[in-house]
Amino acid sequence: QVQLVESGGGLVQAGGSLRLSCAASGRTLSYVYMGWFRQAPGKEREFVATISWSGGDQVYADPVKGRFTISRDNAKNTVYLQMNSLKPEDTASYYCASEPIRTMRPNYWGQGTQVTVSS
Repeated sequence: QVQLVESGGGLVQAGGSLRLSCAASGRTLSYVYMGWFRQAPGKEREFVATISWSGGDQVYADPVKGRFTISRDNAKNTVYLQMNSLKPEDTASYYCASEPIRTMRPNYWGQGTQVTVSS
């Protein structure tokens, strides 16, 4: 069993920054890859970013490239999403996810944290 617990969401003005955190527990092999997805009201859940255990494999969705940075601290079993230059269209519930290999179809999900960007 794997548990993912997100934190760090909130309300921020456009152009501002937020850092999301996600702490994992359980079978380590289940979170070799950790990443973030988001879902805005009335829209489907979409991929944001993912990172491998070593950090050497990182993938970003086009809308966030150059603004968001994913990183991880394996000693703390934690993945981070640094979000800069936030836009109102970044408003969504952000979900942490994990999987043993990169398939973009994660096996495990966190409960989500809300990010609201005001214009």
